[in-house]
Amino acid sequence: MTLLMMIAANAEPPALSTVPFVDLQRYLGTWYEIARYPNRFEKNCVAEVTATYSLRADGKIQVVNACRRGDGSHQEAKGWAKVVDKSTNAKLKVTFFWPFFGNYWIIDLDPNYTYAVISEPGREYLWILSRTPQMDPAQYNSIVERLRARGFDPGKLIKPLQTTM
Repeated sequence: MTLLMMIAANAEPPALSTVPFVDLQRYLGTWYEIARYPNRFEKNCVAEVTATYSLRADGKIQVVNACRRGDGSHQEAKGWAKVVDKSTNAKLKVTFFWPFFGNYWIIDLDPNYTYAVISEPGREYLWILSRTPQMDPAQYNSIVERLRARGFDPGKLIKPLQTTM
């Protein structure tokens, strides 16, 4: 391994950027989780994982995450989000246990809002979402390659079972 390759292998990835702009009205609705990094709050979610967003009367975004657990039972978590970067609408803070918030950054978004990729500055969390329960494999692979180029480890992604609805 050359010195340049060793330096590159240990280099920190560049700061994470978001998409330039998100039309929140188009973003609202149900998204299907195609893949994610493992995390403690979805530990038992093995199938039919969705996130549904709707606008509340106070301007905040209602968040309902749902899934089917390994034992077949249904799990649902309700929270809310607020936009923290109003110039792009791509950086939000979400809470399921107020007053604790997490970063929710939209880092990739199809122009037609058919898929979205969510993460946060530390790259500890990652979700690939789609408007449909299944995603074209070529499109998925393209997203994964872009994520790899941005410093994510695609080997950590897990895919829940999504039934056709």
